[in-house]
Amino acid sequence: MTNRIENMKRPLVFPLDKNSSKKAEEMANFYEETLGFTPNSLFTMMHRPRIAEAFLEMNKAVMENKGRVTSALKRQLAYLSSMTAGCRYCEAHAIRAAVRYGSEEDKLQHIWEYKTYDAFSDAERAVFDFAIAASTIPNAVTDEIAENLRKHWEDGEIVEILGVTALFGYLNRWNDSMGTKLEEPAAEDGNNLLGKSGWNRGKHQY
Repeated sequence: MTNRIENMKRPLVFPLDKNSSKKAEEMANFYEETLGFTPNSLFTMMHRPRIAEAFLEMNKAVMENKGRVTSALKRQLAYLSSMTAGCRYCEAHAIRAAVRYGSEEDKLQHIWEYKTYDAFSDAERAVFDFAIAASTIPNAVTDEIAENLRKHWEDGEIVEILGVTALFGYLNRWNDSMGTKLEEPAAEDGNNLLGKSGWNRGKHQY
């Protein structure tokens, strides 16, 4: 776990209002469906709409369900990636999305015990080992970790797995540097599912 800065006086840039343009409204509607609220992170990107639009398209492509790398698994590995990087904002978003996309609560309550907890398969353990190593700075992916991943997953599936990890690498940098204010629905899920392991809003509260 990284050392974390626990306070900022204000976000680096305040988000635009979701009603500021037709494009902003369209993006807000998409996230209302996926997260149940409009994320502040996207509307800081909206200061340069092409960045927000490009991110939204990448998000859709990476999170698309192609088969065995399920929507729930993608959100679980996103949480572990964000926890490794140290972004409390993204931890809360990922755990909320994991619930909304079908993750069993038992797995979410024991996700940091994935190496030994019976609810996790060897294939899932290979994904999580890889996600944590890929999210570590300096990068910690080894031949052993890569070979174990290849034992359980095909090339296209591995690209999906790394796609999620890389997408959240961007989000972790964006939101921790921005000091993005955490929205109340995500904070509630963070407290409920992660509070016992020490999670709090950190710098993302004002």
